[in-house]
Amino acid sequence: MARLAGRRALFAVPVLLVVTFGVFAIAAASPFDPVKAYAGTAGLTASQDNLDQLRANLGVDRPLAARWWEWLTSALTGDLGDSSTLRQPVADVIGERVGWSVLLAATAFLAAILLGTALGVLAARRPGGWVDRAVTSLAYTLEAAPPFWLGLLAVWLFALKLGVLPSGGLTDTASSAVTAGQVASHLVLPAGVLAVSQLPWFVLYVRQGVGDALGDDPVRGARARGLAERTVLLKHALRSGMLPVLTLIGSRVPELITGALLVETVFSWPGIAAATVQAATSVDFPLLAALTALATAAVLLGNLVADLLYGLADPRVGFDG
Repeated sequence: MARLAGRRALFAVPVLLVVTFGVFAIAAASPFDPVKAYAGTAGLTASQDNLDQLRANLGVDRPLAARWWEWLTSALTGDLGDSSTLRQPVADVIGERVGWSVLLAATAFLAAILLGTALGVLAARRPGGWVDRAVTSLAYTLEAAPPFWLGLLAVWLFALKLGVLPSGGLTDTASSAVTAGQVASHLVLPAGVLAVSQLPWFVLYVRQGVGDALGDDPVRGARARGLAERTVLLKHALRSGMLPVLTLIGSRVPELITGALLVETVFSWPGIAAATVQAATSVDFPLLAALTALATAAVLLGNLVADLLYGLADPRVGFDG
């Protein structure tokens, strides 16, 4: 296990280098001017000399490779630079927001796995039955629904029509303090929408995996020994059928990050979505590179966790292969 983690860590280094350099290259080719974005309305009346001086102060007049190398060497010492749009250190921007994004994504992912497993098992019990047809139809329908559309629909139904849940934010409007109860109530809709957007893949994978396992010889042998159907399903078929789902966990991380950004925007959740949008539109080199590196690291970590879980769940799979 340690050897696998070490190999993945070494592999992550060149990946992160290429990704961060690509961010600087794409941002440099962008039609957006970071100087005008930094100056705001004052840039409309500023002279060209003032804009050139500001460009030199921000360092955006230097070659692409020089800007990337300076950011990279500073990042290795813990200095991620300063955000030109939010006017604060990048580390502070990420530190203030990433915790809320992790809370939202982790809650939604856990809910999607648990609910998807339950629905997938129900559908696999009787292939072709009405429960199977209803669950798979729902899964295929949700698979085609964009997260932002689900979010708008949830706001209309639960916040505007029924009035049972808040429509967005982290706390109530009149509240001056962040309490666990308010965070929990405001988390329900965004986490629920994000979970529903991830749900179809877990439902379909579990249904297929458990359905195939029910036809395997070990499961047939368990039935022949007179074990209860519930025991056969949960202790034999589900364990074998869940193995493909473990690999799905890693592959869903990029979609989870993208979905979380959309959901955060719809529900005004104080995560990193707003910072990401501002960094992209304002060509904020340090913030954009740091956020992209963070997302890349999360994807690599998700794939590592999926491989480790698969190896732990199936002893036939070696960690050193």
